[in-house]
Amino acid sequence: MAIISNKIILTPIFIESMKNLKIYLVLFTVLFNAQLIFARPLSIASKARVSSSSQLDKRHAHDNINDGIISIDGKGNWMAKGNDAWIMLSWDKPQLVDKIVIFNSPSETNRILYGKLEFSDGSTIDVELPTDGSAKAIEFEEKNTSFVRFNANKGLGKNIGLSEIEVYPSANQYKEPVEWVDPYIETNRGRFFLFITGQRPYGVVSAAPMTINWNNSGGGYAHKSKEILGFPQIHAWTLSGLNLMPTLASIDPRKGEDEWKSPFKHDDEIVQPGYHRVHLPKSNVWVEQTATDRVSFYKFRWTKDTEAQLLLSLGGLLGNSRMTNPKIKRTGHSEFEGSVSSVDRAYNVGPKDVKIYFVVQVDKKWTSLDGWDGEKVLKDISLLEGGDSAGTTMLYNAKAGDEVKMKIAISYTSIENARNNLNTECSNWDFERVRNDSQDIWNEWLGKIKVEGGSAAQRIKFYTDLWHVLLGRHRINDVNGDYPDRTTGVTKSTGNLTDGFTTEANFKVRNPGKDAEGKVKHNMYNSDAWWLTQWNLNVLWGLAWPEIQDDMASSMVAYSNNGGLLPRGPSGGGYSYIMTGSPATNLIVSTFMKDILTKTDPENAFEQIKKNHLPGGMMGGGEFFAHDLEFYIDNGWWPNNAGINIEAAFQDWGAAQMAKKLGRTDDFDYFWERSKSWKNCYEPNQKLLFPKNHKGEFTTTDPLENWGYVEANAWQATWGVSHDIAGLASLMGGNKELQNKLNEAFKQGEKSDFVYSYGKGYVSYANQPGCSNAHVFSYADAPWLTQYWVRQVNEKAYGGITPDLGWGGHDEDQGQMGGVSALMSIGLFNIVGTESKKPYYEITAPVFDKVTITLDNRYYKGKDFVIKTYNNSKENCYIQKAKLNGEELDNFWFYHEQFAAGGELEIWLRDTPNKNWGLRNYPPVN
Repeated sequence: MAIISNKIILTPIFIESMKNLKIYLVLFTVLFNAQLIFARPLSIASKARVSSSSQLDKRHAHDNINDGIISIDGKGNWMAKGNDAWIMLSWDKPQLVDKIVIFNSPSETNRILYGKLEFSDGSTIDVELPTDGSAKAIEFEEKNTSFVRFNANKGLGKNIGLSEIEVYPSANQYKEPVEWVDPYIETNRGRFFLFITGQRPYGVVSAAPMTINWNNSGGGYAHKSKEILGFPQIHAWTLSGLNLMPTLASIDPRKGEDEWKSPFKHDDEIVQPGYHRVHLPKSNVWVEQTATDRVSFYKFRWTKDTEAQLLLSLGGLLGNSRMTNPKIKRTGHSEFEGSVSSVDRAYNVGPKDVKIYFVVQVDKKWTSLDGWDGEKVLKDISLLEGGDSAGTTMLYNAKAGDEVKMKIAISYTSIENARNNLNTECSNWDFERVRNDSQDIWNEWLGKIKVEGGSAAQRIKFYTDLWHVLLGRHRINDVNGDYPDRTTGVTKSTGNLTDGFTTEANFKVRNPGKDAEGKVKHNMYNSDAWWLTQWNLNVLWGLAWPEIQDDMASSMVAYSNNGGLLPRGPSGGGYSYIMTGSPATNLIVSTFMKDILTKTDPENAFEQIKKNHLPGGMMGGGEFFAHDLEFYIDNGWWPNNAGINIEAAFQDWGAAQMAKKLGRTDDFDYFWERSKSWKNCYEPNQKLLFPKNHKGEFTTTDPLENWGYVEANAWQATWGVSHDIAGLASLMGGNKELQNKLNEAFKQGEKSDFVYSYGKGYVSYANQPGCSNAHVFSYADAPWLTQYWVRQVNEKAYGGITPDLGWGGHDEDQGQMGGVSALMSIGLFNIVGTESKKPYYEITAPVFDKVTITLDNRYYKGKDFVIKTYNNSKENCYIQKAKLNGEELDNFWFYHEQFAAGGELEIWLRDTPNKNWGLRNYPPVN
């Protein structure tokens, strides 16, 4: 979504690959020997008893094999007497395992070259270990075993040994949601902020390693990469900053990332929500990272005696923005503070200059704090004020096994607030405690929806979907509530529909105040566009995380209170103008209509919506394209863009729903009439919606032409008039005609797994405009077609769990595609984004046998809502009957208020449709 069609385009290589997803998937499978590549939970080796053929001495005891001290000269290694040896890990109860990582001896003269893994079932696996001493990951079909024994066959020295053995459970032994999340999914195609391991839900800090320094098509962290370029602390929408990298002291930081980058291997890497571990052999160091909401926390452990430096780059391109003008002040022998400007934002949007303030602390004094500015080398600095290429280095004389811990706190308002964030959230140096807290929090958040049954791949994908839903759209406020306001100032546009940036922002520090309990009323957010979130986040948040939806909606109202505009995608405390219309309307209306808008005044919220649907408001792009909105209001269609017309009509319908509930009859009548504007784009011969020029003439009637739409075409966009499918069916000639036309689109789309690049093809679930299409059938007397095509889309467009495929190989957009995938998997949806007079949920066939949604009692009365599915299988996708709380449910929908009360929905499935279930009793959309 974040790349607008006809304005900013993807690389030709990416677009071409999108056209050949099936071919690419086959090639991918061949290249990786038909094995899927998964991120994993933590090793279970530490829970095993260890025995061996022999051990050289106490210093080289076999108990070192699972002690977590890895690849360090002289520490934590097992060495046998002689070169004919074995070592074994055993458990009291059999374990389900499918991966073992073996770390060779760090000593060249004691390494094992060949060996054999042996399991309690009698099976064996031959293993060849790397001669450089690096890790070797061995993956295999799941084994139920009570022991793992490694028999050494050939070694280099008189006495041979290993440093560590890690044993990883298979999916059937996973116990916590975090274990199911696979951050690797689609990283080869994702954007800079897709992969973030050092973060809590919606955290201000969003740290992760960077392997490719660009924004799109694998930018940030790509699984295919072989080198790490650093560890940026911020991976947010149009924001990045503070690139940390441990290096050798001999590295010249003036030469940039090509000089300080290090190779790495996935064999020894652990990637999870809230935790990352990786070895950098060039720098002789293990890097572990975790985070609180506003503080990154690192642990560095050197494997050899090393003249080392911890480098913090504060200049140059970093994914989706550029750093410049850093200021650093040393405040002690183990601390410094400062700021840096984030400029040149991706897509040419947002405030020109966003300051990032920081405090850096280490737990061991450095030998020297040096720096660089351009070509200047600065020794033992107290102050540094640099330009476009600058930073600082902390030097250490590290011995093998030495550790240094580092904390980096950030703020978008002041150094004082960065320090307060640090002292409030992370005052201790207990890395394991912070990591455990972070992962406990992720387990709690992800565990709000518990699924049972389904395949391991479906569970991996589902919890990774939820992780992305809860990962992006980062907070920008401090722990005390202070946040940056850059909503006013001198704003310019390049003339493109979605471009707009503030060249001279009026920077203010604001605070939403405290609630009755003394807590900050609501957070403020930096967010990718809200464009068409009515078909994903606005529905999913309200199920399991209503407070987040409340928080997000209240934040958008605050932006409008400050600067007069409802953000499309707020950036750095200001506006980005990315995408089209006033999509925050859908978020706010959805929140209000479900009675979960509690953190802001609904009357004022509606006033902001109303203002933004009028000339000068965000629906028309602020001041830039006000004339198009004026034309739309006066004439009843959006000139030259049917896509925006469809969006505007739906947003006007949403405004009308909120007005009606608030008792504002005149406003309801006004926006209700505007919501019918889409009909003026109907072309009776093609029976689809097309753009009209100012004269009322169709500018194209080619249904596959993407000009005059927003990342779509007539085939994809027409069905987006979710609020009036009955009206669309009537114009087409009836429900049967709509069924046949839409069904033909899906048959065509199936040839490409429902995935096309921007604006191409008949149906594309790789981008937002098509994400409601399969659910339209239910409103035209064919809910069985919805059930069928939802299952097909979920499997073929969203079923991938590889580094290349997961969300259509396209653009996951901070949880939007993950949101659609998750909703399809649990069998709930709503094409009007829960914005109707009485919000409701549509039912399709879940892929899981049981789904338990824990209800938030601050918003809902019930304890949980359970969905049970009987006769579930890949073929059985058709609903035969359903019961809600034990009573027959003949509708394909049920009310949100029934969900909020808690209860049980039961669904019976078969492989043939029941064409009498769910017909004619349509939900009250208006």
